This record gives sequence, structure tokens and C-alpha cells, in this order.
Amino acid sequence: MKTVVVSVGGSVVLSDEANVDFLRQLAALLKNVGRHYRLFVIVGGGSIARRYIQLGREFGFDEDTLDLIGIDVTRVNARIMTNLLGVSNKEIPKTTDEAVSLTNPIVVMGGTDPKHSTDTVGAELAEKTRAVRFVNATNVDGIYDKDPKKFKDAKQLKEVNIDQLIAQYGTTWGAAGKNIFMDNPALAIIKRAKIPTFVVNGKRLDQLEYAMLGQPFDGTTILV
Repeated sequence: MKTVVVSVGGSVVLSDEANVDFLRQLAALLKNVGRHYRLFVIVGGGSIARRYIQLGREFGFDEDTLDLIGIDVTRVNARIMTNLLGVSNKEIPKTTDEAVSLTNPIVVMGGTDPKHSTDTVGAELAEKTRAVRFVNATNVDGIYDKDPKKFKDAKQLKEVNIDQLIAQYGTTWGAAGKNIFMDNPALAIIKRAKIPTFVVNGKRLDQLEYAMLGQPFDGTTILV
């Protein structure tokens, strides 16, 4: 069975308040896709992680500690998701190698180590499993020429070359709690492994499903 990896942003899973109906629908979607593909789901920390990281930063905590705080939140979110699914692993893997060794039809995990986000975890899994596609589910409709939350005239990019993204953002981790479409170290893995990568709004479940199944979707395709 072919493999699909999806990195679900924490802001998709849980923002300020839990949307129980949405989470049930998301779990149902993942289970449906899991009938067609071996599925790896990585869950981010979102705004909750960023709030804790900001608190730690105000206290003067070092960056590795701030990263670990964010990772803890991702693992809590992953535990919520795996229990919702009911067909995945109960214990949350601490490494991508541990995740790959599991035999569940759907494997769920959060973050692993400091200096990268769950996007890099997803890219690592996609490389190690030779996934047919890596889907990054964010809270916006793909990649834009500028921040769509700040600029009303921001234009969605239907396609963008990985070299263009690396030239613009680099491949080095900057600081804990960044809120961007994908973290920088993940871009290097995507380029190295030539991973077909799609960026989509995870709140739009129909578009998320299309992207995961390899069908036309409203979002951005990263050309490798």
C-alpha cells in the first residue's frame, strides 16, 4: 500500500476553543483516506503552543527549552487525535524511526526534537517511507506572495518551485513558535528527497481530502 504523510497544523486541530464537530469530521476523513493509503499524521501545536512559548520567552527561557515546550503541546494534540481515530497507535512516537516501525494503518505523532517543527517531522517521514505525497494542512489556502492575513491584495500561488522557496526563506531554523506556511528545515528535505508536496487549508476538509488523494485541489503545489 502506498503512503501519504499529512502535517496538520495545531491551529487546524485546536485554536482558542475546541470544535467537536469539526474534529469528528476530520477524524472521519483521515480514516477514510487510511482505507486507501498507509497514513502518517503529524499534529502541530498551533496558537496554544505559541502562547506557552511566548510566556517562556518573557521569562528568559533558552530556545531549546521553548522548542521542548512547543513539542509537549504537539504531543498532547496528537494524543487527542489518535484517541479520536481509534484505529491508530495509542502511544505517541518520540522519533520518526519509531513511527515508521509501527504497523497501525494510521500512525499519529507530534514533534520530536528542538530546532524544527512538525513540518520537518512530516518531511522526514515522507522521505523515510517514500511517500507518494506530503500534504501540509495549514489555516490558509496555500502559499501566497505575501501574508494574506495582513494584506488584502495577497495572491495565492498555485505552484511554486522549491528552489524559489529556499532562496526566499532558507533552510535554517530560526526561533521557536514561528507561524509560517512551513518551517525552513523541511524545505531542504523536500528538495533532497524530491517529495511531491501540497499546501492546503486544513479547515476546508473537502480540499484537504482532494490533496491527500492526489486530486485537483484549491491550494499550492510545491514543484520539486
